[in-house]
Amino acid sequence: MVGLLLRAAITALSLWVASQLLPGLQFTSGLQLAIAAVLLGLVNAVVRPVAFILTLPITVITLGQFLQVHNAAMIGLVALIVPGFTVSGFWTAVGGAIIVSLVSWAASTVIGNSGRVERFDHRH
Repeated sequence: MVGLLLRAAITALSLWVASQLLPGLQFTSGLQLAIAAVLLGLVNAVVRPVAFILTLPITVITLGQFLQVHNAAMIGLVALIVPGFTVSGFWTAVGGAIIVSLVSWAASTVIGNSGRVERFDHRH
């Protein structure tokens, strides 16, 4: 349960960072941000794998770069469902997807699944 809440918090943080950096990605309230974060997690768990399989040939041809379009589509889908969450266009969604991916990756490397900050030691 802690892991699920942690993932939702990381997604909310990454969506907030994207909304601060991209003028076309906006939330009307913190509640809309929280709802969008939870819904984005659900959409990524249910819809994204199906879309990935259906577009696997183009993903292979583009050496995986088409996955950014998938991520943008998932953000766009959540924006259609959640009132108060707006994405102004395709390129804003792509930029948002890149920012969400980077922030989520950075936060996930620091915070482990247990919910604690992890320390990494590099030994020679």
